Amino acid sequence: MDTLNFLMQGFGVALTPTNLLIALIGTLIGTVVGLLPGLGPINGVALLIPVAFAFGLPPESALILLSAVYLGCEYGGRISSILLNIPGEAATLMTCLDGYPMARQGLAGVALSLSAWSSFLGAFIATLGMVLFAPLLAKWAIAFGPAEYFALMVLAIVSLAGMAGDKPMKTLVVALLGLFLSCVGIDANSGVYRFTFDSIHVADGIQFVVLVLGLFSVSEILLLLEKTHHGHQAVQATGRMLFNFNEARWVLMVNLRCSLSGFIIGVLPGAGGTLASALAYSTEKRLAGADGQFGKGDLRGLAAPETAIGASCCGNMVPMLTLGVPGSGTTAVMLGALTLYNITPGPLLFQNEPKLVWGLIASLFVANLMLLVLNVPMVKVFTRLLAAPNWALAPAIVIITGIGVYAVHATTFDLLLMVAVGILGYLLRKLDFPLSPLLLGFILGGHMEDNLRRALSISSGELEILWKSGISQGTWALIALMLVLPLLRLWRRRAARRPAEPAALA
Repeated sequence: MDTLNFLMQGFGVALTPTNLLIALIGTLIGTVVGLLPGLGPINGVALLIPVAFAFGLPPESALILLSAVYLGCEYGGRISSILLNIPGEAATLMTCLDGYPMARQGLAGVALSLSAWSSFLGAFIATLGMVLFAPLLAKWAIAFGPAEYFALMVLAIVSLAGMAGDKPMKTLVVALLGLFLSCVGIDANSGVYRFTFDSIHVADGIQFVVLVLGLFSVSEILLLLEKTHHGHQAVQATGRMLFNFNEARWVLMVNLRCSLSGFIIGVLPGAGGTLASALAYSTEKRLAGADGQFGKGDLRGLAAPETAIGASCCGNMVPMLTLGVPGSGTTAVMLGALTLYNITPGPLLFQNEPKLVWGLIASLFVANLMLLVLNVPMVKVFTRLLAAPNWALAPAIVIITGIGVYAVHATTFDLLLMVAVGILGYLLRKLDFPLSPLLLGFILGGHMEDNLRRALSISSGELEILWKSGISQGTWALIALMLVLPLLRLWRRRAARRPAEPAALA
């Protein structure tokens, strides 16, 4: 009952005219920032912190603004993923796999509207989870140490097999290439330069923005130019612009499952939307089995990552508010904003600042509803991007991509490296290698190495720490099961063929 009373007080804060206007502005800015590849929610939130101070916003209003931008960026990131096959940020990588094929089939409007609905459902259910279980989940998240996180990252890499389809070896090759690229740069422990070829430009490693825009944006530009040269027509948005009731009912169970998994993964500090969307996609593909058309425009393949991303965004707020630990890079920036207001997040925040906490939670409901109402009617506007001819679309993508990469370090080397990575991505796509495992291997590789080093430092080099806890043991058992099951399926197929072969000879 106390929780309900606090939530009503929170809505009293979130529904004031000033905070409603702030949430609306934040969602609009976030959607635009998310639409531009390479910027992402971290940059969007960081850019608005000085604005919040400049206008003298109180802490609850400032946090409402930043959280609205955060959610808006996640919504906006799916637009370029679906329409252009260019992830707006890392988490929306999985949205490309089925969203872009739907756009190529003339269903861009359906894909955009269904993804917006799925993201809304995921965020709505996760916000309910915040209201009901935030303190309990925060205590559970403490049980995850470096060893448990390492096992979780290995599980995510193994889950790539769920996206392999009929190309397991190619998936393995590009995933290992991604892991290799994550090792480029200075070793944080020893200070040794690894795979830098004596170039100071990659001493800090290959930037994610450079890699993702090179692999997807530059390679897509080359494919667009190739199609233009051969006289191919641009992708057209035809038919209806909105999903129907049957399609929503078809993916409802996917929405519910991925809301739960996305929220739980979001609560884990540092896990983030990328891991949530990857696990959600691979899990749903396994559950679909032979009936699925994942990678070819399956509605479930679109709904799963979008729901998980929406849920994980709200889940990321839980450790920030209850433990004072950022759940993601974006919430780390928001955590810094709170400290500027002399507010210390942690277990006492719910008692000391109930107006701030419950106002933020209530604003998540409001901002998600605003995003749904704003995004669904805008589907027609977004799909106009597809009407642009390739000769006009390619230069526009080049300009946006160049700005996104140059903004990272303001060096021409990053631009040249992006072009080189783009040519590699183009060749891989022509050879039918999937690009998403490469990017996921790159993202997870850094986290795996960091957590493995921390775990071994805690245990003084004893490997036993990696499987000592019950959580680690359960995760490793799941990893072993995922590795063994494909072998068992292969053995059963061969066993089923053996009796038929002698009969055929006779």
